[in-house]
Amino acid sequence: MAPKEKELKDKEEKIVKINKWDGSAVKNAVDDAVKEVLTKKYSYVENFSLMDGRLVICGIAVGVAMFALLWDYLYPFPESRQLLKPILIFCVSTYFIMMGILTLYTTYKEKGIFAVCIQKDSSKKENVWEASSYVAKYDDKYNLTLAFIDGKTKQRRETNSKKSVANFVDVNGSVVHELVEAEVTRLHNSLLSERKTK
Repeated sequence: MAPKEKELKDKEEKIVKINKWDGSAVKNAVDDAVKEVLTKKYSYVENFSLMDGRLVICGIAVGVAMFALLWDYLYPFPESRQLLKPILIFCVSTYFIMMGILTLYTTYKEKGIFAVCIQKDSSKKENVWEASSYVAKYDDKYNLTLAFIDGKTKQRRETNSKKSVANFVDVNGSVVHELVEAEVTRLHNSLLSERKTK
């Protein structure tokens, strides 16, 4: 395959078409493009520990629900009448507690963060880059926050961008990666220049 054909094929694969009237689909598509810039252009390594925390909480909740189902299967109602009430109370209360913890975790820990990337630098310290976004219901404004956590000082700096999704999505419902990349690069460079001046 010729280099030009390969480049065209890669470009076609990169184009993601979405329903431009579906706010959450547009947000997710632009989020993916931002994540791609951090991981491909800057070659940062994505860290999944934040998402793993959510999976652990959900796993415990599902495990408790499965235990209740298994208990009911192994000991049908007349046989398990004595033990059913405490087991049911334990399973239901644990499930709801885990859902409360999940709500707190997504609200106060995740805070809309969709990408956590590690930047290893020459002094072997790991700087952390976090990208979070928010789009209000029935609104076209895409709020992007890029945060930098210094691996040495643990100091956190962040910068924001608030633009219409029309700046990143064309009339056909395709995310324009060049425009997303330009915006992420601008935010990224502003954080790096701020770091150098301090």
